[in-house]
Amino acid sequence: MILPIVAYGDPVLRKRAKDIEPGSIDVKTLSENMFETMYAASGVGLAAPQIGQSIRMFVADGQVLNEDEKEEDIDQSVVGFKKVFINPEIIEEAGEDWGFEEGCLSIPGIRGEVIRPEIIVIRYFDTDWNEHEEEYDGMAARIIQHEYDHLEGKLFTDYLPSLRRQLIRKKLADITRGKTDAEYKMKFPK
Repeated sequence: MILPIVAYGDPVLRKRAKDIEPGSIDVKTLSENMFETMYAASGVGLAAPQIGQSIRMFVADGQVLNEDEKEEDIDQSVVGFKKVFINPEIIEEAGEDWGFEEGCLSIPGIRGEVIRPEIIVIRYFDTDWNEHEEEYDGMAARIIQHEYDHLEGKLFTDYLPSLRRQLIRKKLADITRGKTDAEYKMKFPK
């Protein structure tokens, strides 16, 4: 089921999400709905707060980033990278910090360079409640960090320089009021 994506300005995007108790919700069905919603909006990640649920869960599929790439340009970090992360905890960040222009399905039409660590180690549960501890680098690490921020009530715009934030204030206010040309279903703050 394709769900509406919560727009910038909704308080759920600024709350620290709560852990999920095993058995309290159907995480398999929810993850399927989240993937379907993410694909319909052409995203590579989607966190539960973006569908209005303040719970610690996100989905990611970075494989699309390698479509239409030449063999030598394939990003190995996202080969086979399709996962569900439940109650994740980033336990280590390492490597060089690097910048990349990010966007967000809750903030359509706005992009900005965000500096993030190159490597992360994350502990999480899958939809069968098996615990994992894994290391990611490159774009996979970036996608995880971006979605993880949603669970902490942070948005990519928080990382932008203050002048850039000033320049996009009106656009952000327009998104909150429902003035956007997003080609997917959105839910705007009341």
